[in-house]
Amino acid sequence: MVLPYKHEPFTDFNDDQNRADYQDALKYVTSELGKDYPLVIGGKKIYTDDKLVSVNPAKKEQVIGNASMASTSYVEKAMDTAENAFGEWKTWTAEERAEVLFKAAAIARRRKHEISAWMSVEANKPWGQADADTAEGIDFMEYYARQMLRLGEGREINDRPGENNTFFYQPLGPGVVIPPWNFAFAIVCGTTVGPIVAGNPVLMKPSENTPVIAYKLVEILEEAGLPQGVLNFLPGHPEDIGDYLVDHKDTHFINFTGSRGTGTRIYERASVVQEGQTHLKRVVAEMGGKDTIIVDNDADLDLAAKSIVDSAFGFQGQKCSACSRAIIHEDVYDNVLDKAVEKAKFITVGNPGEENIYMGAVVNQKQFDKIKHYIDIGKREGDLIFGGETDDSQGYFIYPTIIKDLDPESRVMQEEIFGPVVGFAKAKDFDELLDTANNTEYALTGAVISNNRAHLNRARHEFEVGNLYFNRGCTGSIVGYQPFGGFKMSGTDAKAGGPDYLLNFLAPKTISESW
Repeated sequence: MVLPYKHEPFTDFNDDQNRADYQDALKYVTSELGKDYPLVIGGKKIYTDDKLVSVNPAKKEQVIGNASMASTSYVEKAMDTAENAFGEWKTWTAEERAEVLFKAAAIARRRKHEISAWMSVEANKPWGQADADTAEGIDFMEYYARQMLRLGEGREINDRPGENNTFFYQPLGPGVVIPPWNFAFAIVCGTTVGPIVAGNPVLMKPSENTPVIAYKLVEILEEAGLPQGVLNFLPGHPEDIGDYLVDHKDTHFINFTGSRGTGTRIYERASVVQEGQTHLKRVVAEMGGKDTIIVDNDADLDLAAKSIVDSAFGFQGQKCSACSRAIIHEDVYDNVLDKAVEKAKFITVGNPGEENIYMGAVVNQKQFDKIKHYIDIGKREGDLIFGGETDDSQGYFIYPTIIKDLDPESRVMQEEIFGPVVGFAKAKDFDELLDTANNTEYALTGAVISNNRAHLNRARHEFEVGNLYFNRGCTGSIVGYQPFGGFKMSGTDAKAGGPDYLLNFLAPKTISESW
């Protein structure tokens, strides 16, 4: 009997024992640093001379691990292996495939602090954020397993005299998964196990920033009994194997999370039918956001300030759902701004691989330089009233930054920064609040802080985002509670962690028999 789905609880780090347990996990992970990690093709571990060197963003000289890099020849080998594995994997029942995910979730639950500790050093994710990331990965396995059990039953359709009709789902075939570095376990896990439990082998190219954590998922699924060849692990630079994976004639789907530029490139390339290709490729893409919290003049202003600060600076603002724009009614603008600055003053910045702090370093030099550049732009476009400090002498540290009095059409208010920078602008009424919230090319998340029910009802239909939150921050969706995804240039709105997500990787089939 499968129990109803329930969200994996978060760890309370106010508890002395939980803090001690996490510190023990960090000590263990530190003892494992610097190892080499292989490609995995058909269950075989292959070490190559070319390596991706993963480092701690807060301590650049600390090597987390060295991941073997795949060439296009290894991609070919992995695709052949996946094709062969598909012949058997697609015959497994929904129950049998779901059982692998249930076992994997149990293994991840036992290794929960260890997985989170890897994220604290490799992705520089603070303890609470890393713990939530691991919990979300467990949630994906538990939830998608149950969804596959439901879909495995097919759908009820109608018969007529002398005719029997059935409607069911079948897997597509091998596909490519390209996950991001920011949710280094959760999204890697969700984007991988969703297609797999639906019956499809996967070629997974992890982010070049966090290959070690991705390898931990490979270990977990192997231990859970996933057959060899169903998951093939192919680290590498995007310029070396990215296009090759997308273009391959035997790629049936591409499941991607990342930047708008890369997502639209994949979308375009996947539309081209290659020689020998016998199907149309499906693209599932989540491509980022420019997320807005709007604050009405009839609102809890302390809640508004907390929602903005938490959503803007959690995990260094490195979330596609992070609040990068606060649009405030002019009547309460100064009040909310002052409260937000006061809350931001208490944010601690450091190395989460060593201590329980609020913010760590941003992921790499490229992101550091990009965010620093946008802070400089913000100084010209508006008034930098808090933060703005940067330091890349030891690690890639960007401190919480608040810029006020920005034009809604300014670059800081329109372009995705992906760092701890939030811009403030004012609006004269609720119409302008909504118009400004909708004036970007993105439509991922947003929030409304208001006690005016009529305004909330309007926002329900007029605020153009895939995930809208009332009287809370705009981050922190939970699998099965708030299915996640956006439209416009935020992606295909596939709604990860929702009841129809697995349909992206299944083909419906109708059979009619007459007698």
